[in-house]
This record gives sequence, C-alpha cells and structure tokens, in this order.
Amino acid sequence: MPEEISKRTVVCPAPGVDEVIVRRDVPWTSGLTMDVYYPAGAKSGNLPAIVIVGGYPDPGFEKFVGCKFKDMGSTTSWARLFAASGVAAIAYANRDPAADIHRLMSHLRQNAASLQIDATRIAIWASSGNVPVALSLLLHDSKEQPKCAVLCYGYTLDVAEEAAKFHFANPCAGKSIEDLADRTAIFVARAGRDETPRLNETLDRFVLQAIQRNLPLTFVNHPTGPHAFDLFDDSRTTCDIVNQILDFVRRRI
Repeated sequence: MPEEISKRTVVCPAPGVDEVIVRRDVPWTSGLTMDVYYPAGAKSGNLPAIVIVGGYPDPGFEKFVGCKFKDMGSTTSWARLFAASGVAAIAYANRDPAADIHRLMSHLRQNAASLQIDATRIAIWASSGNVPVALSLLLHDSKEQPKCAVLCYGYTLDVAEEAAKFHFANPCAGKSIEDLADRTAIFVARAGRDETPRLNETLDRFVLQAIQRNLPLTFVNHPTGPHAFDLFDDSRTTCDIVNQILDFVRRRI
C-alpha cells in the first residue's frame, strides 16, 4: 500500500506538464537538496514560486513509503501543474520538518537570483499531515510572509494526538486561531468523505474560527471526495478544485 501511494499522481491532466524544466537535487543546506520545477521556456529570473511543504521527517518517511517526500508522485505532479501554470515549484528534502521549512524559506529569499525566482512572491502548498508545518509560517511570530497558502484536506490546529499517532511535525502545538497573522490569503480544500480520524472535525473548527476572525480565507468543499481526492477521485469536481487552486495561486502571487 505505501508503494502504491508513493506513485499516485494528480488525476487531472493539464497541458504543458511534460514540457516543464526540472533542476534536480539542488543543494540548499548541508546534506539536503531540492528540486525546482520551471515553466517551459523560462530563461530569466523573477518567477513567482511555490513551496510544496513536507511535514514528515524524510528518514522515517522514506523507510515507510519507499521514497523521499519530494519524490512522491503527488509532489512531483503538483509541482509540474504549478510550473505549467507559470509558477516555479520547489520540492525539498528535510530532516527536521518544523525547523527546515523556515531554513528553506530563508534560503530561497537569499538565493532568489540564482534560482530565477522572485523573493517577494513565494507561496506555499500543503496537504494532510503536512499542513501544521505550513501553518507555522503563518503565525504572528514567523519571520516568513508567504504571499498565499493552499491547505488541502489537512490537519490544522489542536492535533497533538494525531501528530503523535501519525508521526507528522506539529510546530503549532498549543497555538490557536488567534496566533495566526492576517497577512496571507489562505485557500482551504475539504474532503467531505474524509475518514481520517478527527481530521474534518478539526478542519471544520479551523474554518469556522478563521471566518469569525475574518481572515482572508477561500474555502471549497468536495462533498463526495475522499482523503487525497486529487489522487483518488477522478471526477469533474476534483478537477474543478485543482483548477481553482492553480488560479488562486496565480492571482495572489
């Protein structure tokens, strides 16, 4: 089963994904690399970029699934979708997810010119158990300011028990919706038939509290979608949501 999951790709076809340019295994810190996906024909810098956030330590993740998170079919296919839509996509290896995402974002800003990206236009995308690490970038005390964030069918806040059970990093432990800054536009995609323990319970509470705080939130629900519907539910609704995500990022980055 883990090997099958590692090979799953986004079910929605899109023009241009095969023409995307990929720089593989670019060093970003000691012993760790990243892959950068560029739109076909990209020759100069100042490209907007999006980081595909990992929330599981790669050593354990690779042992269980058979590959690093950056090499997952879901990761590579989303990276190609973003690149084909005109946004450079970055997938990276990690050891300490909670700390490494902040180190990576700093590295991207400091090396934007050589990476051909615009340091002021960097977004983030995360799904499932990777979302708490993405959320840590949106806290009041975070030095990072992503232009926008896409959170798909993910655990959010108040998920200590689930983090311990499923072994994802939970840097927002003890935080509440009040700890989130209001500077970043957020897109939340919900899977209506998600059976992952307490996921929709905590996600629904997060969305309600975000609305009550009047945060810049865009929300979409896939009523019949299972967890990871972008990989498992080949339907018009899934593809509509995937396209909404791509459009959301393009417009806000």
